[in-house]
This record gives sequence, C-alpha cells and structure tokens, in this order.
Amino acid sequence: MPIDYLKRILTAKVYDVARETPLEPAGTLSARLSNRVLLKREDVQPVFSFKLRGAYNRMARLDPGQLGRGVIAASAGNHAQGVALAARRLGCRAVIVMPVTTPQVKVDAVRALGGEVVLAGESYRDAATAALAQQAREKLTFVHPFDDPDVIAGQGTIGMEILRQHPGPIHAIFVAIGGGGLAAGVAAYVKQVRPDVRVIGVQTADSDAMARSMRAGRRIELHDVGLFSDGTAVKKVGEETFRLCRKLLDDVVLVDTDAICAAIKDVFQDTRSILEPAGALSVAGLKACVERDGLHNQTLVAVASGANMNFDRLRFVSERAEIGEKREAVFAVSIPEERGSFRRFCETIGPRNVTEFNYRIADPKVAHVYVGIQISLPGEAAQIAAAFEGAGFATLDLTDDELGKLHLRHMVGGHSPLARNELLYSFEFPERPGALMRFLSSMSPNWNISLFHYRNHGADYGRILVGIQVPAGEKKRFREFLATLGYPHRDESQHPAYRQFLGAHAD
Repeated sequence: MPIDYLKRILTAKVYDVARETPLEPAGTLSARLSNRVLLKREDVQPVFSFKLRGAYNRMARLDPGQLGRGVIAASAGNHAQGVALAARRLGCRAVIVMPVTTPQVKVDAVRALGGEVVLAGESYRDAATAALAQQAREKLTFVHPFDDPDVIAGQGTIGMEILRQHPGPIHAIFVAIGGGGLAAGVAAYVKQVRPDVRVIGVQTADSDAMARSMRAGRRIELHDVGLFSDGTAVKKVGEETFRLCRKLLDDVVLVDTDAICAAIKDVFQDTRSILEPAGALSVAGLKACVERDGLHNQTLVAVASGANMNFDRLRFVSERAEIGEKREAVFAVSIPEERGSFRRFCETIGPRNVTEFNYRIADPKVAHVYVGIQISLPGEAAQIAAAFEGAGFATLDLTDDELGKLHLRHMVGGHSPLARNELLYSFEFPERPGALMRFLSSMSPNWNISLFHYRNHGADYGRILVGIQVPAGEKKRFREFLATLGYPHRDESQHPAYRQFLGAHAD
C-alpha cells in the first residue's frame, strides 16, 4: 500500500521539541541576484539543525516497549544530536555510534544531551555496521538518519511551513541532499499542495550520489566522497529517498567547495549567522541556478539546514569565499628574468588590486610567479589571462584549480635538482591521532618523501600533498601500497602548476 506522505506530514509529531523556524528575506543577497531570496532558518533549531524533526517524529511513534529498550543511531553530527535530544524528551535511552574521527566538540554535544556515545570505525559505514550489531544484541530500535518514512515525514514539515509562511508565488525551493531525507520530505509535501513550485536538490560535485543515481535510474554507490560538506557526505542514498526524489525533484544542482564558502559568507552578511557547509549548500545551489537560468524577479527559497560549524574551519572558509564569489582570480605566470619584465607585468595588471604575490628565484632565465588579483566581473579572469599572454607571459589560470588554491599557493619555493623520480599525490587523511604515522610506517624504506604540505582547516579530515621519490622498478609496489592504504588519493604528478613551480626541473 502506498505511503500517504501528505497525511504523515500533516500529523507529524515534531513540535514537542522542534520549533517553526522563520522564513526570512536575505536583503543583500536578493539585491545582488535581482531576485527575492528567502532563507528557511533551520539553523535556529534547538540543536542548530533540521535533523531533530525527523528523529523525534520517528521516535515519538515507538511503542512503550521499544522506548523502554531504547534506541540506537549511527552519526557523526546533526542526526546524533537530534536523536539524543529526542530521547531526553521521551525519557528513553539513546546510544549513538560515532566514528573515531568525530571531532571532540560533537562527541561532547551528544553527551551533554544525555546520549551514550560509542566510538567505532573511521567512517559512517563502520559506525553503522557497529550500530546494527549492537542493535541486534540489545534489541534496540535503529533510528535511520534518512531512509525511513517517519524521518522523511518529519523533515517534510519544513515544506509545509514554507508554503504556509509564504502563500504567494514561489519559483523554486532549494534543499541540500546527503542521503535524501530532507529533499524527499519537502518535495513530498510541496508537490502535492503546490505542484507548480519547483523543488531543486543541491549536492557537492564530489558527493553527488543522488545526481548520479537519478541519471542512471538506480542507486549508485560512490567509492569516495568529498568531506568538506560533511553533513551531506553520503556514498549511497536511501532506497525510499531515491524513489521519492527521482519521482518528485525537478532538478539536482552541483556546486563546489568555493561556492559553498561564498554562500556561508552571503548568509553571514545578511543574518550575522554562520552556517556549516551542508547548511549553506542550498544557498550555493540557488545562486548557481540564478546564473545558469538567468532568473530575474523570482521568489527563491533556500533551506538553511544547519549551523554546527567547527570554529577552526572558518579560516579556510574565509580564504576561499572570495574565489567562490568570483572576486579573486589566481594565476601562475612565467616572466623573463630580464630588466623591465616585472614593470611590464605590473602594467598588465593595471589598477586592479593584487591579493597575493609569491615568488622565489629558481631559474636564471625565467621567473615563476603565483599571483592573486581581485576581480569584479564574470569572465574577468579569462580576460586577465589573455592580457598576460598578449604581453608575452606564459600563464596558467588556477582560479578553478583545487591543487593550486589549496596547496601550491603556500609552497612557491622553486625547483629542486634533488627531487628526481618524484611522484606527487594528494591524500585525504582522517583527523585522528596516528593517521599520519600509519601512512609513514606503511611506506617502503626505499621511498623518500621529497615534498610535504598540510594545513589544518578545523575539519574532520586533513588534505595533504606529498612528493614521494619512487625508483622506476618500484612503481608496481607503490601502486599496491596506495591500494592497501585506504585513504582517498589522486596522482597530481602531471599537474602543470606543480611542474612549473616545484618539479625536479623546469620544463
């Protein structure tokens, strides 16, 4: 028998603990986009996230026997806090299994709400496996973070509130997608009451399981997911959430890390509140659609879904927001080491503001410069690159290049004649004691680390760039090492900016 989601949403038991959040205009962003932008402020819920709605609605429908035995969940973040708070309100035991990589601030938050924290594994999948095993042993009830009709219906009350708070025309509602519970719930309500309103999901380009699944017509499991938007870093979407999203969503938009950072800044400028990356994902998608579709004078709603931001991560967000807003362009420029060439380079830049300039002498004939320039118009980066080329300076536009922005801008130090047989790899490490030593101890003593760059951005993971000197006869063994290591990685050895700035010799 088909599930009547409209009835489930209308009768959802969320308001014992959740509040009806405001739908607020974002004045500054609206003016800049020439559209009316409204923010659904789920970041002001008691646990600073929408997740409380679904968790409580699921748990409030348990019978006394189930409540008496208690519930269990696997989560590293907002769902964990929602389950813990719901359990405290209902007077039942809540066991939360979290990966050992979970930041202490999140562990402490769950414990402060009365949850019993169990640390297991390095990923959500590991934690979920441990949770299901403990559920079977102790006969606890598992509260799924997204793939459950009552959880979906609880999140669907957000769509109900939006349409009640703004009965006028709405062109589109934008919602973040991780496992799909929020998007499925909002769409399930909106499409039955106001089918003319578009519901658009938003994912990061490196965690796009729903987008890929909808294109394929079946659920696709990702091998790796990007972790910056940790609240939506899901390798495989839910069965029921996929069914609903495939049927009801009008579109799924993909955005990158820089766009999310810019969206966090946009919301801060309008509200003085700081969203977490997953919480700002909908705003980034809204902006992308305005640009892609040329929208004007439309009412657009973004669900600001959470604000559990690690304070230390703000440094990274601030650094990347200007690029995400297309207010900074970065370039690697080659300048002849001769009199007058630097003056010509400065004249080519003209009156534009330089945001960063890195240079170290490394070659008697050519100077390699890393430069950041403030821009104000779309397409201006390409114009500047063309101007450099026209002036005789070979130029790489790194504005949309992750390796250049994350690592190379901090490493412009010249070529090394000692770095022969160097392979360059980027890795994502779990931020936990021993992760780096595990990497180093796994390496063959025949391999030498010739380059290393790491910056702590206050995230649950570290992004590291490593140069490793591997003899030609050791390449197969090195590939086996990468396969057994288990950390997401990428071969960057042919990256043009690396070869220009840091390779063993200038090409």
